[in-house]
Amino acid sequence: MKRISVEPAWIFKDESGSRLDPQLFLLISAIHEQGKLTLAAKQVGISYRHSWNILNHWAGFFGCELVYLEKGRGAKLSPLGEKLLWAQQRLIARLEPQLKSFASEINLEIQRTLKGVKPLLNIYASFGYAVELLPNFADNYQLNLQYKGVEEALVALNKGECDVAGFHLPVELRSAKYLSTYLRHLRPRAHKVVRFITRRMGLMVRANNPLQIKELSDLSDTDIRFINREPNSGTRHLLDELLESEDIPVESIKGIDDIEYTHSAIAAYVAAGMADAGFGVEAAARKFSLDFIPLTTEHYLFVCNNKTLHQEAMQRFLTELRSQEFSEEVKKLAGYTPELCGEIINVEDL
Repeated sequence: MKRISVEPAWIFKDESGSRLDPQLFLLISAIHEQGKLTLAAKQVGISYRHSWNILNHWAGFFGCELVYLEKGRGAKLSPLGEKLLWAQQRLIARLEPQLKSFASEINLEIQRTLKGVKPLLNIYASFGYAVELLPNFADNYQLNLQYKGVEEALVALNKGECDVAGFHLPVELRSAKYLSTYLRHLRPRAHKVVRFITRRMGLMVRANNPLQIKELSDLSDTDIRFINREPNSGTRHLLDELLESEDIPVESIKGIDDIEYTHSAIAAYVAAGMADAGFGVEAAARKFSLDFIPLTTEHYLFVCNNKTLHQEAMQRFLTELRSQEFSEEVKKLAGYTPELCGEIINVEDL
């Protein structure tokens, strides 16, 4: 099935109004990964000569080099090249949930105009790496996947605005305050819970951990800059519970009020050197070549009404969750486990 995706694009103009090809971002990203211009050009799918032309053109545009090339040492991004790369990665990470939600709406409208319309399932869930896989396994039903905050998704479920809502609960931590935040929206007689995945959560720190951060209490060190999640996110609630359980005052953490909105955005912020540590999933740390300090694990779950379980779209959704193919894709994500994925349990079992 062909699907539309929406991605942000940079436009650079000078005083004369001329524009430059945004292919630069693919090239500098490949240079950062490969460390050699020849390998980077091959990765992007352009000739070595063309890659040289792109770099020279941009160097002329900005008035300074974006890449340093040294004989026998390969290629290395200049400070400006690094700034551009991290700015682009932070932009994508920050806008990704909104852009993918919008793309889901567009694809749904297109599918409705085609013959043989398939059953529709509306899922509201917080953005995550495993959730992001779902559209790739929705060939047998229409999926309208909208990225929402956990509590927003649960409220929408009870209003009948979606069929399935995603939420997460810690495996080890069982604070009454934390549980009541989400479980108060669940109705034992009306709802069923579907197991999805379990994921490792912890501190993302700069590569090679230069500040030797080892545990949560180290964040109280005034030399460590922290980047936090937004107040209403499930990840923020989990961090607050962890800090409270260890009697670590939030006001002792430098940057506790500085926020980003996704796990990837937190990782990109740390990778860019704008913070020394952030809290989130291991997969985000690995994606941005950061070190990871595991602290806890959490279940990512789905909840739906009893009657939804009997709908055709939901049955097809469950079949995909339980498939070996989906399980194998989840296992590729660092720190993710698809154990019991697709199993239906009662609210009381939580």
